[in-house]
Amino acid sequence: MGRGSRQQRGRGAHPLAAPQARDGTHTQRARRRLSRAGGSRVTSLRNRLLVALVGAVVLAGALGAWLSYRIAKTEADAFFDAQLRETALLLRDEVQVFPGAARLPRSLPEYDFIVQVWSRDGVRVYLSRPHEVVPGLTGPGLSTTRTTSGSWRVYGVETGRGVIQVAQPMDVRERRAARVALRSLVPFAVLVPALSILVAWIVARTVRPVRGFADALRRRRPDDVKQVVVDGLPDEVRPVAEALNELLARLRSALDRERAFLADAAHELRTPITALDLQAQALADAGDDRRAAALGDLRAGVKRVGRLIEQLLALAREQHGASAAHATLDLDELVRRTVAEFVPLAEAAEIDLGIESADPVRVAGDADALRRLLGNLLDNAVRYTPAGGRIDVAVQREDGSPPRALVTVADTGPGIPPEERERVFDRFHRVPGTSGTGSGLGLALARSIAARHDGEVLLRDGPGGRGLYAVVRLPAVPGP
Repeated sequence: MGRGSRQQRGRGAHPLAAPQARDGTHTQRARRRLSRAGGSRVTSLRNRLLVALVGAVVLAGALGAWLSYRIAKTEADAFFDAQLRETALLLRDEVQVFPGAARLPRSLPEYDFIVQVWSRDGVRVYLSRPHEVVPGLTGPGLSTTRTTSGSWRVYGVETGRGVIQVAQPMDVRERRAARVALRSLVPFAVLVPALSILVAWIVARTVRPVRGFADALRRRRPDDVKQVVVDGLPDEVRPVAEALNELLARLRSALDRERAFLADAAHELRTPITALDLQAQALADAGDDRRAAALGDLRAGVKRVGRLIEQLLALAREQHGASAAHATLDLDELVRRTVAEFVPLAEAAEIDLGIESADPVRVAGDADALRRLLGNLLDNAVRYTPAGGRIDVAVQREDGSPPRALVTVADTGPGIPPEERERVFDRFHRVPGTSGTGSGLGLALARSIAARHDGEVLLRDGPGGRGLYAVVRLPAVPGP
């Protein structure tokens, strides 16, 4: 690596002072986009509640009505059977049966049943409706029999001289039982619609805050990222609103950063562009003897503006997560190649740049981004280290759970005061009193790249309290 190469020097790398293992999570990960797959229709929560609750009411009402109908019909049948039995027993006490004749009360009320009296030898001696096709003689008790005129329900009771039968047409019983059962459905016919209307009103009242919440969001301007009011929202919806507020807070922070970034970029670009304009004017006015120097100044200015724009674009890409996929990398080899690129600059500035040690260690990351991270640290070191100084780079593996990879850059420059070591990671911030042509973006970009790789960049005092000691900590890939 030329005069700056010290890979065989055998010096140990400067240990990290008070290492603080911190696992960062990149805050600018690619956001997932919410979409409606295939353009599918999203059902209203209100309609879903209405369909579910009204359907449940109707189903429960129908089931209750069916049970009520069956119970009422069964009870009506039992009542009619009891009526037949009581009538037969009553007639048994009043009817005298003689051979060939029966004595009945003079007036038998007109009922929807018939009465037959049979002698002991099976001869019908009385029929309340002589012209009716009626069932024949049956045994005592309840029975159902069929005739050409239909089915009959019969109750027979024996007397000392014969049998008394009371029979009722089944179709009459069915009609009467159905009327009784249908009357039991009247409450359901009233309650089910009433409950459905009540459910619809309750659902509408319940989702009213949600609809108001949605309307308030719909009326917002695109640039309105104030937090939404969650008071009055149902407990089931409140977590969604609170999550939305967290998202709005992050969006507001991102917009503030974007506005600050644009303002800072415009401010930082104004000075070099003005300088370019002045240098172009000087070139136009310069004589032949000064034209070469003026042209050199113009080229240097263009180079500075180009580097500033390049770093602005790189920082914007990092902060928006627009980067390549991670791959397993040999960190020690990546560091060697990056250091080799800066050796000519270091030699031109009379700075001794070299690698003290490079332990074999692998990391998962974006090679271009990590090269940019290390390049910014080396650029700062070369830029601020005076002639005759030195810059030592080392790669170490830190065993632990999980293992870490450390890249250290130690220089003998002026260093950074402790109170400024956090602020230098802000965009466009420069340490007061320092000279140089830096853009103030290098360390901000380095921290952003490290954070995306779940790592960090730390700044410490250099060896012996001189210069700056920069440490990059990255998760190492397990294995030798």
